[in-house]
Amino acid sequence: MKFTNSSAITKLKVLFIINVIIVAFAAALYFNLAAQSETDYVSPDGLGPGEADFVVHDLTVSPTQVSLGNPVVISVQVDNVGESAGNYTAVLLINGEVIQTQTVEIGPSETETVDFTVIKAVVGTHTVEVGESISKTFTVIQSSSPPPDNPPSNGGGEAEFLVSNLYINKKETWVGEEIWITASVKNVGSAAGTHKVDLVINNQVRDSVTLDLLGGQSSGVEFRVSETKQGSYLVEIGNLVGTYDIGPTNTYTLSITTGQKWGVDFQLDGKTYTTPFKEWVSTGSHTIVMPPTDDTGVYVFLNWEDRTKNPTRTFSLYGPKQFVATYSGGSSCPSLFIWNGTEYDYVAEVSNHGWLGYINYINEDGSIVYWRNDPWDYLKLDADELAVKDGNYELLLSQRWNEIFYLDAAYMMVVDHPSDVDVFSTGVEQYLDPAYMGNIYSVSKTPLTPVSAFNEKGEDVLSMISAVDGVFTPGISGLLSPSWDNLTWNTLTLDLGDLSDAEQIKLIVNGYVDWGAAEDYNIWLDGFFAQPVPNGTQITPAPYMEVKDANGDWVSVPESRQFPIAPDTAPRTWVVDLTGLFLTEDYSLRINNFWNTTFDFIGIDTTSQSDLNIQRVDPSASLYQVFTGNSVSSGNFTRYGDVTDLLFVSDDEYVIGRQGDEVSLLFPVDEIAPLEEGMERDIFLFVSCWFKDEYGNWGFGFGFTVDPLPFLGMSGFPYPDSESYPYGEHLDYFEQYNTRTIVIP
Repeated sequence: MKFTNSSAITKLKVLFIINVIIVAFAAALYFNLAAQSETDYVSPDGLGPGEADFVVHDLTVSPTQVSLGNPVVISVQVDNVGESAGNYTAVLLINGEVIQTQTVEIGPSETETVDFTVIKAVVGTHTVEVGESISKTFTVIQSSSPPPDNPPSNGGGEAEFLVSNLYINKKETWVGEEIWITASVKNVGSAAGTHKVDLVINNQVRDSVTLDLLGGQSSGVEFRVSETKQGSYLVEIGNLVGTYDIGPTNTYTLSITTGQKWGVDFQLDGKTYTTPFKEWVSTGSHTIVMPPTDDTGVYVFLNWEDRTKNPTRTFSLYGPKQFVATYSGGSSCPSLFIWNGTEYDYVAEVSNHGWLGYINYINEDGSIVYWRNDPWDYLKLDADELAVKDGNYELLLSQRWNEIFYLDAAYMMVVDHPSDVDVFSTGVEQYLDPAYMGNIYSVSKTPLTPVSAFNEKGEDVLSMISAVDGVFTPGISGLLSPSWDNLTWNTLTLDLGDLSDAEQIKLIVNGYVDWGAAEDYNIWLDGFFAQPVPNGTQITPAPYMEVKDANGDWVSVPESRQFPIAPDTAPRTWVVDLTGLFLTEDYSLRINNFWNTTFDFIGIDTTSQSDLNIQRVDPSASLYQVFTGNSVSSGNFTRYGDVTDLLFVSDDEYVIGRQGDEVSLLFPVDEIAPLEEGMERDIFLFVSCWFKDEYGNWGFGFGFTVDPLPFLGMSGFPYPDSESYPYGEHLDYFEQYNTRTIVIP
């Protein structure tokens, strides 16, 4: 008999759940939730008894089809629409019998998710119900079990045990409070055997369970513990690892981070703290006040993770909370604004992949080979915020940061689609197959959730990617790697479930990348020139995805279908087409990022592409100055005025601007066909834009001047002496448009 529990396998199987209920040989499932408001309850902040009023909605069952012995997650949203905090008790019934209850504290105007997980030991279709009006079903199949004419072996061969689905029902609690720790065990061998499962907490065995399992048989294990001291606790079952924290009674952790800008001073209940902030805070009502700008005035407060724009927010703390205050940063150019009827609303920084001077690799003689990168960007706009102004949708591309931009093309894509789907575009990168860039995909509005998700530290991050809620996976910067030959990566390992019947597989991703400080990059770069390095040593390797081969080993997908570098400044949603990339029916996926990339949501769509009505709308455009900056950029820039003819196609004839310049894009609404009945409309901006900054490629190169210009056929930037911008083909363009000469003494 042998025991196999490699981390590469088990980490794929761990599922974020709040409670695992093992139900053996039950014939059917009935699920009901009952809300109870305890009349003797007094909230910790003194709001008083009663007054709590609960609304239950959004029942979800995932997955709807599962192999025997695997978990099904049942979730509902519970809103407290009353004026005071209260207790809500969710009751899970199976065949009318109460199996488990779960009580949560919910503050006024707060929402909590109540999750149960069932591991069924019976094949068949089971009905899930909430009250009398909502019902869902899921089906248990035998795909992971031997066929009926080949029952589990009771002898011969070997027993081999796989432990998965480690779950801790409370990530935070207090001294004396009970914690449930559960896991699943399966005998994946061909013979019966016995296996002892140890619960190890902080390197000490706290409890054990011994299981006798036939070949192919699964079972669950459950432990209940409580602690006598505050602190962090490490849980181990086999090679599976989890944690929980014990804090002061009547407190939970409050985390406050600031997207794209750390070190922002803010007020919490009148006291000053600095982001990133994470502390145990007493339950009850609290107020956060973020500054409208950072101390430099460069980073401007945009919104919270729930898209509200008031930098002051008051909330009730009755469980761990994380808030994200997004600040606009100056890391790429230009900044996009849309007219919303009353003001110009910030959207994003565009074309951050069009940055010129990105080093690809270094050779042993110290020579540098550069990336060309890709200047395109595909931005989904908020159609509800776009307002008509004088017959047009008006968008502004404003160059606030000290950079030179080369705007080559810009147009609007109006996408009408069936109301039961959503639409998103792809990410962008130079190395990706052009056939997979700039496509607009239809996806289900209720995408599947991965079965499990773990980061490079083995931390269960499934809850962080299950909804677009501003709670992001923790990231690290590859620039913090010990050395160039010992890289540290962000790694996200996903089990996507059984997708064998899917005609298409699309990953829906919401996240962003933080490039870090220029000082960090310079320190990292210096290490490559301190000693000779092998030919082709990459400074900042590109992201890559891996799938499993027939031997269960991780292999990289083709470079032309790889994962793109995430957008910066603010999170966005994009689609990664995985169709045809999996080599077996093991739908495990590993996403590797060298940069500090964090994710808010990852979902799976297996629906076929819907019929879309896509209309392209070209703008009229003008270039002008909105403020005078302190830029030392020089050269022949584009003259102010009408620049419409330069933006129809990407042809190396640019609108060239600098800090303080702005391009107005007017899209005529009367050129857009009316929306048909039963359809919904989404709007994208497709834009091609290169840019260079004042640092001159970190001291390696090209200066802060208009020349040399980028061009579509270059191998990289700066390009070798054997290449040059095709001036001869564009002399008329230069003579007509690039007549604004700026000379810096």
